[in-house]
Amino acid sequence: MNTDPIKRFVEKETETEYSPMNPPDAYAPPALEQIAYEDYHLFIRKFLDEHKVCLNELMSFEDVLSGFQTEGLDRKLSINEGLKKFFTFLDNNIAIHNIKEDKILFPLLHERLMVNGEHSSVSGAETPKTAVDMLEDDHIKVMQSASVTFNLFGLASRLPDAKSRTITLDTAIEQGKSLIELIRLHIFREDNIVFPLAHKYISNEEFDVMVTKLSRYNNY
Repeated sequence: MNTDPIKRFVEKETETEYSPMNPPDAYAPPALEQIAYEDYHLFIRKFLDEHKVCLNELMSFEDVLSGFQTEGLDRKLSINEGLKKFFTFLDNNIAIHNIKEDKILFPLLHERLMVNGEHSSVSGAETPKTAVDMLEDDHIKVMQSASVTFNLFGLASRLPDAKSRTITLDTAIEQGKSLIELIRLHIFREDNIVFPLAHKYISNEEFDVMVTKLSRYNNY
């Protein structure tokens, strides 16, 4: 059975075995070596800064969802604007952030993790997986979940039947909460596990080259 790459990295550092009946908290894995913000290369610091902005937007989106729970579809204009603001941020910021990681950081990081044995154990013809594979999957799941959430809110506003509107709105709110949790967990994994691995296996000179590539994605 394949081991979760993220979990494997943590276990490798601590040599701790986990039972399915007693798994580690997703937000509190056994500690890897923590890197101070100022010790990271500028390239990684840019992603950390974008994560902070994103976490603030997620808090605002939570307030929007709470507003829909309280007021239903008889919502204030500010709640509507908050919904629009979040999905605009997702399109203009989160999506581009993910593209930069996928195109610039992840290819080299995946290569280094494979070379250094930081991958899942597999047998037969299966391909070993690294943390990069998981994070790339997260990127896809985030956009899929966001699309479902957005469409559910749109559908709820158009349904003529009151009961159907309420049910669909409740589903949209729950989907939105799941989206928030997915993004938060993804950010946590990057900040606490994957970026320290990048710091460990990628040189400053290689990060310098990556910085020069960021500008090409400014117009996405």
